[in-house]
Amino acid sequence: MRITSKGQVTIPVEIRKQAGLMPNTEVEFEFKDGVVRLMPKGGTRGQQLVERLRGAFKGCGMTTDEIMRETRGED
Repeated sequence: MRITSKGQVTIPVEIRKQAGLMPNTEVEFEFKDGVVRLMPKGGTRGQQLVERLRGAFKGCGMTTDEIMRETRGED
């Protein structure tokens, strides 16, 4: 693997999958004891999505149980 003149490198698919690095995931780097670590900024993509949706149904007038029944198609 080679770093381009712009400082870019391709992260292999298997490593992206294992690390939960989906397209558009923001990442951050850490340099410690001669080792560079790449980590998802603010958690994995799944954690970021959950955070973004947290509280999205507040004010919809339904309880959690009502939302779950509606989601499951229960009467």
